[in-house]
Amino acid sequence: MDVQAVANDTGSGVAPLGFLSDHAFFEFMSDDALAPQASTAAPVQKVEEPVLPVRTVYEEVPVAGQVTCSAEGIVSLYRVVECNGSASAAPEPASARQVAAKPSNPATQPADQRLEAVSGVESTDPAPAPSKVQVSMPSPTSRSLSSSTHALPPIGARSGQQSMFGSYEFPSGDLLQLPQDGPGFQMTQEQLERNAGLLESVLEDFKVRGEIIHVRPGPVVTLYEFEPAPGIKSSRIVNLADDIARSMSAISARVAVVPGRNVIGIELPNTERETVYFREMIDSNSFRATNCKLALSLGKTIGGEPVVADLAKMPHLLVAGTTGSGKSVAINTMILSLLYRLKPEECRLIMVDPKMLELSIYDDIPHLLTPVVTDPKKAVTALKWAVREMEDRYRKMARLGVRNINGFNQRAAVASQKGEPVVVTVQTGFDRDTGEPLYEQQEMDLAPMPYIVIIVDEMADLMMVAGKEIEGAIQRLAQMARAAGIHLIMATQRPSVDVITGTIKANFPTRISFQVTSKIDSRTILGEQGAEQLLGMGDMLHMSGGGRINRVHGAFVSDEEVEQVVAHLKSQGRPAYLETVTAEEEEELEEDEAVFDKGAIASEDGDDLYDKAVKIVLRDKRCSTSYIQRRLGIGYNRAATLVEKMENEGLVGAPNHVGKREILATKKEPPSEE
Repeated sequence: MDVQAVANDTGSGVAPLGFLSDHAFFEFMSDDALAPQASTAAPVQKVEEPVLPVRTVYEEVPVAGQVTCSAEGIVSLYRVVECNGSASAAPEPASARQVAAKPSNPATQPADQRLEAVSGVESTDPAPAPSKVQVSMPSPTSRSLSSSTHALPPIGARSGQQSMFGSYEFPSGDLLQLPQDGPGFQMTQEQLERNAGLLESVLEDFKVRGEIIHVRPGPVVTLYEFEPAPGIKSSRIVNLADDIARSMSAISARVAVVPGRNVIGIELPNTERETVYFREMIDSNSFRATNCKLALSLGKTIGGEPVVADLAKMPHLLVAGTTGSGKSVAINTMILSLLYRLKPEECRLIMVDPKMLELSIYDDIPHLLTPVVTDPKKAVTALKWAVREMEDRYRKMARLGVRNINGFNQRAAVASQKGEPVVVTVQTGFDRDTGEPLYEQQEMDLAPMPYIVIIVDEMADLMMVAGKEIEGAIQRLAQMARAAGIHLIMATQRPSVDVITGTIKANFPTRISFQVTSKIDSRTILGEQGAEQLLGMGDMLHMSGGGRINRVHGAFVSDEEVEQVVAHLKSQGRPAYLETVTAEEEEELEEDEAVFDKGAIASEDGDDLYDKAVKIVLRDKRCSTSYIQRRLGIGYNRAATLVEKMENEGLVGAPNHVGKREILATKKEPPSEE
């Protein structure tokens, strides 16, 4: 119906309403239209009967004038006010103006999408005749589109979005590359049987009798299980590895004894190598359903089964391999394995990268305790901080009466749930009068301890800069840090004896060797040869704590995948760095030395010790630091301090070219006896 025609229709007394939008209706209900028309109709008597609530009806009305299209074309959504009632009072202008001035709900009808009346609406179907009723318009009850069962969201309205910083979200597997479709390279049964027969004939040529009883094809290599005849030594077959590779036209061949079985495994590479993707590893049930605290996804075995190792049980890992062997990619897969399972409050990382290229991509992720360390001197400081942290954790666990970090965190979780503080009794000193020990009640800080994983990408450079300090710190951490939840992953591309010393090897029972250049390097890292026969590009030998060696094909992860995971982690929040990890210790050392001097020399105990040292020197006519150290049973530093004090007081002379000192006070008595 035309709006203008409705406005000019005054003969009926009351303008019929129907098929109008809210906006058009309220504009039509102006002061003139709402005023009583005495000349054309009799006054309407007000009835106190309540008016039924106004309900909203939605219809699709074709838009005319702006868009020329057929009846099936574009339609717009308008609201039609339909008022039902028996008898109603005459409309009041003030109430109508109030209703017309009331804005619509901004949440359901934005200002830039305000619905306007369209004049000249043409419809192919005749509109039904609206019912003519007396309408009294009270202020309508507030309503929104969401209150109606037929309500639709406004055009262009945005649905609510959850904040990405609300809680920590683990990285998704979609950030990683999917493996290629298809089964990949597979050898037929005929090819396997033919290779097995050829291998038997090759061994027969070298006077090695036996038969191949089983063949296990894998993604990279195929394992042939050879059962030698009685009287054949296994060492004889192992030494034929190069000859077997030459006769089988293979790049290399690895021969090793299969543990627990009377067979010898001969590993020959496949003609086409299959790539092991890291996405496969994290999607596998072995990785998702594992109970490991610090699960590391290493790769696949010869048979294609995923290999998941627990760093918490290793408890430290030593990795070696030449350039291009896949060592750095393996370090990335280990780091991503931790990041995909553990939150920042559960695991913190310290990364040392003297090459400044491999691990710098992980800067500013929430798991870091300190920015990636590239200075070898700061690396030494970080390792010393780890030693102090280990000692502090041991003190806390001893006070609480637990044996490891898991027991501490469980006890702390129970105490926090109950809301009860844990109070321990600590000895603070001795009573001056009675000499009895003094005790105090102290409340413990039961904040949960996160695991700390220290990753060193190149160990050879650190050993060149500060070999003794590095070796000492690593030795202490490797021996004691397991129960405190501190673990080491150390990698080097030069597995020589000056880098991997006997002390380090003894404290790193779990080792991984990638391809190395010689048998000597293989023996250095694993204790036996075989790593020089590896194929490179992630092919590794994994030696567990019991000494068993398994061949594993490492997973591949590209730099782009690492960048995407790091970008996701950075979006979760900023890291909480600790400045004390790489802070210099010069000021602390000076303070410690001052306190040591006061406590050891200036105190009464120090004076007594000095008097004893003077008596020994005057009696035995000998004065050296080692001699004082042996006779008094004290440390080297304290003995050296006593000798320096004797020299300053003129009791002994300065050391000569061979280190001997002249006793100057031969007839002088000690100061305490005067």
